[in-house]
Amino acid sequence: MKGESHLLEIKVLIQELVKKDTSSDVPEIIDKLFSEIECVDNEAGNEIQEAQIEESAISLWNWAVTNRVDSVISDEQRAKLRHVSCRLACLCEGSDPPEEKMRRQILMTMKTGKGWVDVGKAALADGFLVIAINSLEKLYAQLMKRSSGEADIQVHKADVEKDLFKVLSYQAESAVVQGYFQKAVTCLQRCKDMLTRLPKQTCYLSILCYNFGVETYEQKGYEQSSFWLSQSYEIGKMDKKYSPGEEMQAKVLRLLATVYLEWDCEQYQDKALRAISLANEENMHPAGFFLKIKILLKSAASDEGIRTAVAELLHHEVSLDFCLNTAKLLLEHERELVGFDFLKSISGRFVSSPDLGKIILLHIEFLLRRMKEPLAKQKIEDVITGHYTGKQLSSETLNRLHIILWDRAAKSYEAKNYSEALQWYNYSLSFYSSGQIDQNLAKLQRNMASCYVHLKQLEKAKEAVKEAERCDPSSIFTQFSVYKVAVLEGNAEKAVEAIVAMGKLAAKPAQHEDKLLADGSAATSLLSLAAQIALENEQQAVAIKALEYLSQHSQDCQQVFTALKCLVRLVLSKVMTEPKENRTKDMDTLLTYLTSAHRRLAESFTEGSMTLDMRTHEAHWFRKIAWNLAVQFENCPGTMRNFFVLSFKLSQFCPSDKAVLIAQKTCLLLAAAVDLEMGRCSLTLTEQIELLSQALHRIRACREIWNVLKLTGDFSKDPTDTLLLLYEFEARAKLNDPELDSLLELVWELPQIETKMLETIASLAMESPAHYPSVCKRALKCALTLHRKQESIDAVRVSKCLHSLVHLSLPTGVIDTDTCVLEEVWGYFEDALSVVGTTGDYPEVETLWLMTRAWNTGILHYSVGKYKEAEQWCGLAMRFLNHLRSLKSSYENQMIGLYGEVLDKLDRAKGFLPNEE
Repeated sequence: MKGESHLLEIKVLIQELVKKDTSSDVPEIIDKLFSEIECVDNEAGNEIQEAQIEESAISLWNWAVTNRVDSVISDEQRAKLRHVSCRLACLCEGSDPPEEKMRRQILMTMKTGKGWVDVGKAALADGFLVIAINSLEKLYAQLMKRSSGEADIQVHKADVEKDLFKVLSYQAESAVVQGYFQKAVTCLQRCKDMLTRLPKQTCYLSILCYNFGVETYEQKGYEQSSFWLSQSYEIGKMDKKYSPGEEMQAKVLRLLATVYLEWDCEQYQDKALRAISLANEENMHPAGFFLKIKILLKSAASDEGIRTAVAELLHHEVSLDFCLNTAKLLLEHERELVGFDFLKSISGRFVSSPDLGKIILLHIEFLLRRMKEPLAKQKIEDVITGHYTGKQLSSETLNRLHIILWDRAAKSYEAKNYSEALQWYNYSLSFYSSGQIDQNLAKLQRNMASCYVHLKQLEKAKEAVKEAERCDPSSIFTQFSVYKVAVLEGNAEKAVEAIVAMGKLAAKPAQHEDKLLADGSAATSLLSLAAQIALENEQQAVAIKALEYLSQHSQDCQQVFTALKCLVRLVLSKVMTEPKENRTKDMDTLLTYLTSAHRRLAESFTEGSMTLDMRTHEAHWFRKIAWNLAVQFENCPGTMRNFFVLSFKLSQFCPSDKAVLIAQKTCLLLAAAVDLEMGRCSLTLTEQIELLSQALHRIRACREIWNVLKLTGDFSKDPTDTLLLLYEFEARAKLNDPELDSLLELVWELPQIETKMLETIASLAMESPAHYPSVCKRALKCALTLHRKQESIDAVRVSKCLHSLVHLSLPTGVIDTDTCVLEEVWGYFEDALSVVGTTGDYPEVETLWLMTRAWNTGILHYSVGKYKEAEQWCGLAMRFLNHLRSLKSSYENQMIGLYGEVLDKLDRAKGFLPNEE
């Protein structure tokens, strides 16, 4: 049942296919049919009606034939359809099929086999071709049974032999394709035996053997190829009436001669010569004469033998190009006498031809190849004379002559024989008229200028360059020649002008030099060479300009970075020797170079044009340069900051190891510090806000890196955390940032906060434009508390804290201060007295300041009749007076006197109080 199911599927697919016509899924259906038929065995046809199978087979065959005409399906798809159709038809054959069915099967199997051979799948053809032969034998036997006489027998035999001939020829084709030589020979021999009865097939079989010969020749199967070609020739001779013709026979023999020539000329030279002689007898053709000469040359024949072959050639009408090819062949095989004599002969033969110059050109070319320069030069001079006496060469030939002359000059130039090179260039120049404008003339003048430069003839070089400029001023090569001469003359201004022109041309090469500059490599090579020439001639300013253009236009990353490194070194050497006040411009230039390096590193990262190691190496070099420049120019904050930022950016192309992370953290930290410092000095609010915002951005980035870095080791002594907090506090405080409170909470919650940090926060909280007195007081109080806890009190720092607290809490000249505030301030004075009394390090100036503030506060109360408060504050001041040292005498008498008056007033006030009540 399995075979039946496949047949049913095939039937459905065929019905679907013949209805579809040009549907897009036709290829898919064909592949399914081909796959399904392989699953059907030869007995499956008995399980369903044979009539249905036969109908499907014929329907499919006819569809394939119809669509072949319309070119709807490919040759291979058609072969598959025939394959399926033929297999289905074979299922319906039966043990004794009728003649009609047998003839149909023979036709189908023959065409199916041939179809597979034609699409290059000969292995699939063999089975069908065997079936065809078997069917022909059955048909022949069937026809013989009903034959009534000898005449009938001969008719039937001829009828069957026609098809048998075709099948055997198809089998031969299949065997050759698959490399089955003996099988192919057997099939051929059977076909050959039939030719006496089928003479009309002579041409077909001869050409078939020729094709086999071509195929095996192309595969370098010379032995088999010679067999097939010999058979082709012999078969072609069997019947003159149906022969492929003399031209074809000659063609076969020429290829046979070629096979012998390439197989082993020494062993088969006689056969090769016999074959080519026969070919020339069959049909005179230039290719035959040429091949004969070639065989003679390969077999080392004498000059006389070759002369005879050449003379034979000249007896026939042949083209000039053919003669030139023959001359080349002779000269390339070092038959100079015969070759040059042949050139003279054809010169006379084609003396009136407009292409006579081609002969002269070939003569010159081979004279030069044979190192016969004097004779070649004489020929060239004759051509130059003819050029001005009405015997001009064709433009094509003249161009070829220019190429030969330039090639000869280039070889002399490479050999450093510049005078000789100039002679060849002058020959070329002789063909140009005065005042002519031509791009090739410009190239010629540039080449001559290079020769003059090497010969130290600068004036002649200048003249040649001037001519090149006249002919082609928009060529980068012309500008390079101008540049080179200017450098050698020491004309830096002219050299820079030429470099600028080269740079502009390099930016748009397509408009100027076509193919030469299409990829930009020629332009950048010239700029690189220009820089090298300038440096060799100690013209650094010119070299810098060339390197700048090179770094801008080169597509080679390594070349760009090399140019930028050279630029950095050149400008640095200049910076180190000039006064500091003149360095600003050069520092900006260095910043530009480093920025370019960063941009190119970024581009190489996205384009993948550099390996990781190369990119890392370059990034390290430039980031270190940026760092060193930042450190060296600390007196210029903006420049220093920019270099630190660039160093950080460049380091981002390096692997994030510990050293790189430390460098990145330090760069950002120092850049933020500079931003804050510049913000303190900024003249406008807009500028200050921009600087503070930049600092905040850098602080955030720095903190991220710092958090990663802390995971790599012990940084307990590193002040980065403190600095980041302080920098962030300053930036947010001055920007009036709403996140300041959150930041302060982090500060107050720190487990081990330092007094120095608190004092700095206090200072920053009141530094304009920030104004946070409450934050300042809280920080100072915390700092004071920490100071008290110290074993040894730092009296100076404590004095500053107390000074600030008193200043913040007790405004000068204000009388109606809140009682709580006065009590708070009184506490600060008491703290100060406590410290003053226990240490001799408390600054006397600070003691004097506290005494003065307390005294002035008392006097203010006294002036408004608050005698009791006045007595308290003045008494406090007197206590500070006792701790003055060198300054005590200056204030003691005056203060005692005034303090007495205060006490008197207080006593009188106390006395009057009852009477008033």
